[in-house]
Formats: sequence, structure tokens, C-alpha cells
Amino acid sequence: MNFAGDFDLKEKQILEGHTDRVWNLAWKPASGVDGIPAVLASCSGDKTVRIWEQSPATGSFQCKAVLDETHTRTVRSCAWSPSGKLLATASFDATTAIWEHVGGDYECVSTLEGHENEVKCVSWNASGSLLATCGRDKSVWIWEVLPGNEFDCVSVLQGHTQDVKMVQWHPSMDILFSCSYDNSIKIWAEDGDNDDWHCVQTLDESNSGHTSSVWALSFNSDGDKMVTCSDDLTLKIWGADIMNMQSGDGNAPWLHLCTLSGYHDRTIFSVHWSRDGIIASGAADDAIRLFVENKDGLVDGPTYQLLLKKDKAHNMDVNSVKWSSMENGRLASASDDGTIKIWELVSLPGHDKLPL
Repeated sequence: MNFAGDFDLKEKQILEGHTDRVWNLAWKPASGVDGIPAVLASCSGDKTVRIWEQSPATGSFQCKAVLDETHTRTVRSCAWSPSGKLLATASFDATTAIWEHVGGDYECVSTLEGHENEVKCVSWNASGSLLATCGRDKSVWIWEVLPGNEFDCVSVLQGHTQDVKMVQWHPSMDILFSCSYDNSIKIWAEDGDNDDWHCVQTLDESNSGHTSSVWALSFNSDGDKMVTCSDDLTLKIWGADIMNMQSGDGNAPWLHLCTLSGYHDRTIFSVHWSRDGIIASGAADDAIRLFVENKDGLVDGPTYQLLLKKDKAHNMDVNSVKWSSMENGRLASASDDGTIKIWELVSLPGHDKLPL
């Protein structure tokens, strides 16, 4: 894809309603396409989750539901199941709630308990058959999704030495990635012989990894590259041989490809890779940055360049950036300032429209 020319991240709407910092965002799968309105979930320090829906008539987003009276502390993470039928929310109250959209309302149909304290993140695998959670207790839990909204813990993974910030399943395989305050990313896979999960690789300083807390990670659409962001002010790109992995070798190693340094001067809290290859980052300097692979010149391995920097995207830290999986160029961001913003990536006049 050719990203020649100048681009702007155009603010389309500010979503207000949360009364505390907004931590995380999740676009509902298969919404915003084929006449189905786009739906976005947000979660906050105000102990609530909000569901926002785009009006087909006006194109603007409105709050359709407030999920409250379930979590008693900050809701740190939210994630839709692949079908969009269920929404999982992880909270500092040590629980993960499962919500179902029933007759116009969202009902809490299950509560997952087990973490000792704050749950920091929740993630569904590609088929919706497994759920992962992680927390301040340094553990990663894997839950099997059973009929009737039952969830059974199948493994508790102890390996990180500090708070686990994020869990994320690989987009096409049942391999789990976690990143932590201990500066490492761990990769977990199931042992085919005894159905137990174990750590198959650790990415840390010894193999060109981060030198401070790793806050988030995201995969490209093919699943053969991963980007990670850190308190060390860098983004790192990792790659793996996807063909080897899909042939059953889940242990194909992930290797460091390149480091994007010098672009951030404050902690990078969030990173997300769009399906058309644009990496967005959200950081403590209130800015959003977009990066694309540099296709010019033949160099050893990939390099990435800054496509644009949106200064003062928010009034405070940017905690989450999420591209829509359905509509190219649409980005949502969430901040300590209590707002969510909807953005559109546009090419500036005098240039061709973004080649998406």
C-alpha cells in the first residue's frame, strides 16, 4: 500500500458521559457494515461500561446503554466475543463479568472469580471457545467457554514476576501472548500431550526486548507480525514464520525485527495495528501517532516511518487507540480526560484519497 502524500487524523466526534478516566475501547465485530450500525464499548474508572451506537441517519454515535451496578471498582478492559454476542469486562474488583445483549438490554450472565486482586485485561480467542484474563496478582488465567454461559478455568499460568498488563490471543491460532510490568512478553501454548498450557517463549531484554514495562501488543492482519509498546518509549516489531506455526509448530519463535525509537518522549500506553497496515499509538504526551512500513529501498528487514502525529489529541494521557475492523481509516481513542474521540484518517487536498 502506498502512503505517499500528506494525511490528517480528522476529529469526527467527542463522546462524553463517563465521569472518570476512560481506560479501554472495543469495536463490536461485524458492526458498521452491511447496514448494521457500528457499535463501540468503553470502560472507565467510574465503574461503568458504555455502549455507543452510530446512527445510520446522522452518522454520529450515541450512548445506547450504561452497564453499571455490577463492578464495584474501575473497569479496566472490555472485549467482545468474535460473534459479538457477549461482552467481557475486567475490573479492579477482581472479577470479570460476561454480558449478553438480550431484548435491547445488556444482562450480566456470568461472573468469573479467581484473581486475587485487580484484573487488568480480558481477551477472547478467534473462535470464541477460550477466554484469557490477567492481573496484578502476576497470573494469567485461561477459561473454557461452555454452553449456557458457563466458564471453566482450565489453566492458571504463573510465569511473570510482576503485574500482567495485557493478554491477547493470536488472531488465527490458539496461542496466547501476555505482557507485563516485568518488562517481558510471554507466549503460551497448549501441550498437545496433557492439555496443559505452558510458556513456549519469553521476549525480554536478552533477545532485543523492552527495558521497562510492556503495556500493550497488537498483531497485523496476517498474524505474522506483532507490535509491542513500552514505558521504555519504544515500539518494537516482532515476526514469526506463520506457515510453520499453522502447520502445527506453535513454537515457531518470534524474532525482533526492528525498534521504533525517538518518536515518543513519554510512556506509550496503547498500540493497535489496523487491517490495512497502519500502526496507531497512544501515549502519556496526549498525542496519537500513526506509523506505516517504509517500502522504499532494500534494507535488512522491515523499517517503519511516522505517517503523522496528532498533537493534543486529548487533554490528558491517551490510554487506548482502536481501529475499526470494518471501516478503514476509522480510529477511536480514549483518555484520562474522560472522553472518547472518533477519528477519520483522510488525505489532505491536493493528494489522492487514501488508497484503502
